[in-house]
Amino acid sequence: MNKLSIYMLAFLLIACEKSSVLQMPPAQTLTREASGYYCLMTVVNHSGPKAQIILSDQAQALWFTSVRDAVAFTLSPEEPKNIAAIYVNDMTDADWNNPGVDNWIDANKAWYVIGSKQSGGMGAPEAVPFSTKEKAELFVQQLGGSVYAFSEIPHEYILADY
Repeated sequence: MNKLSIYMLAFLLIACEKSSVLQMPPAQTLTREASGYYCLMTVVNHSGPKAQIILSDQAQALWFTSVRDAVAFTLSPEEPKNIAAIYVNDMTDADWNNPGVDNWIDANKAWYVIGSKQSGGMGAPEAVPFSTKEKAELFVQQLGGSVYAFSEIPHEYILADY
């Protein structure tokens, strides 16, 4: 293989990698019209962090009144698996009663506090997302719980009946 072929191959690999990153749709702004996927209630009327899931075949996000419900969606065999993106509120600087409409972070890159004293939007235990592990650990010092990456969130915590 000559040098030109090697450079072309490297260019194509980089281009493919960048195009796959660009395919993740951006987070959508939470509005008063957003209804919870499971409860059909107005999402902004609930306290605590929210989530949105964007499917590859739909332009409109599926909204969740709690992060725990969005994680449950990903674990449920009955729900679609063509997930293009999952976003959660970054609770680093957010007010619990009004967590924000545009402070979304990639759910797969967030750090979650599980088992804290803080209840989610529907009054159930919540998976509280933060953009950094350090911020999640500060939350644990104040309100208890343990810190997990998205892929490590205990399924029994998410799927338990409360």
